[in-house]
Amino acid sequence: MSREDKGVTRRQVRRFSEGAAAAPEEDSVAVEEPLEIRVSGDTVAITMRTPGQDRELAVGFLFSEGIIRSVEDLGGVAYCGRPGEEGWGNILEVTPAPGLVLEVERVSAARRGTLTTAACGVCGRRSVEDLMAVCSPVAMGLVLAPEVVARATERLREVQRNFARTGGVHAAVALDARGEMLSSAEDVGRHNAVDKVVGALVLGGTVRSSRASVSGTVARTERPPAVLVVSGRASFEIVQKAAVARIPVVASVSAASSLAIDLAERSGVTLATFVRGGRFNVYTHPARLGLP
Repeated sequence: MSREDKGVTRRQVRRFSEGAAAAPEEDSVAVEEPLEIRVSGDTVAITMRTPGQDRELAVGFLFSEGIIRSVEDLGGVAYCGRPGEEGWGNILEVTPAPGLVLEVERVSAARRGTLTTAACGVCGRRSVEDLMAVCSPVAMGLVLAPEVVARATERLREVQRNFARTGGVHAAVALDARGEMLSSAEDVGRHNAVDKVVGALVLGGTVRSSRASVSGTVARTERPPAVLVVSGRASFEIVQKAAVARIPVVASVSAASSLAIDLAERSGVTLATFVRGGRFNVYTHPARLGLP
């Protein structure tokens, strides 16, 4: 079985209803396993994730933390050990491009090498001011049709295959300005799903940091990401990852936190919430959607 097939497993369950318990049966549940991300042999983070798109997850995490700026910073991303060995597939080694030293100290010492749960974000270790010091605001140039955002979560449902089987995973999708899908992912953690989506865009050369050097850059894509769609709520870290990836709109199925709204305002990100059934609430930068 490949890593991409390991997002769902089976466990025995007994269902209780109307005062009685049914006979035991097999049930589909989401897999949660640790992934250790190493850079040049040093452990940078350990996250609880759903296996699959691990390469994208590691790249997206390192990008959002400011450790890599583009795909050109990467020399290789590979699992440690050999297939069949115990624990194989749960440790990823990232090597930098020749002659480059990746600045792993950008990850807080309090966070580096510790366990990040599927529900955990930055856990208060990074403030709006900290992020804005290293991330310039997203330019206001792009104007989207409001209908692209209003229908964004419909595209999300298209990729929620593991959710349909388990009810236990989140999803994230990146859309272009026309609402067409660029990348997608599912994971037990919202922030992991977003890292997988962003990591795919980084690996494809579609996304690069504002800190990336102009010389030697890949050609600008004709379909840059315009909307990051997430299941569940929009937390601070979701907006942070969008801002670092220069994705101008975040659309969430559920509510936003106060700090997420504050960060979206400061970073130039349009934040839309409760995006369901052709409706949404917009908290920041409505002009990007052609709204007064």
